[in-house]
Amino acid sequence: MSRIGKQPVQIPSGVEVKLEGSNILVSGPLGQLTQAIRPEVKVSIENSQVIFSIDSDEHKSYWGLTRSLVNSMVQGVSKGFTKILEIIGIGYRVELKKEYVVFFLGHSHEIWYEIPLGIKATVKDNKLTLTSPNKQQLGQVSAVIRSFREPEPYKGKGIKYSTEVVKRKAGKTGKGGKK
Repeated sequence: MSRIGKQPVQIPSGVEVKLEGSNILVSGPLGQLTQAIRPEVKVSIENSQVIFSIDSDEHKSYWGLTRSLVNSMVQGVSKGFTKILEIIGIGYRVELKKEYVVFFLGHSHEIWYEIPLGIKATVKDNKLTLTSPNKQQLGQVSAVIRSFREPEPYKGKGIKYSTEVVKRKAGKTGKGGKK
């Protein structure tokens, strides 16, 4: 049996969860999210908890997945999610201009990235902080931004997550000077 699917999702105060056909709607102080629910998974709301069940063991993976998605939605609309990206390198920098984030990453041109709806961006000391109630969208946007210049292993230049550890390589060692 799925250990994740068995656990009910607690609904904190200020968050409202509704079932509308095959969709689940979660609204709270930070926004409103919706997710389609597979027909194999049965969802019920009882005593400020969302409870998930399945009919047969063939659908255990959907059971745990659905519970995880709904839990992320509840956390997102109540607390929100944050990703911090660090821009490292000489001359590398990031700026915020209206609804765009502008990156200067050593290319012959700057990169203008439009911030999608539902995501808030702030810049401080070459650190880009992205916040959103939608965990999936936040992860996708931060992965796209990181792909503009992934951290390289010799000097560590590029865009990395604040929690990421870049494995560094030793550079070339010469044979010494000319004789």
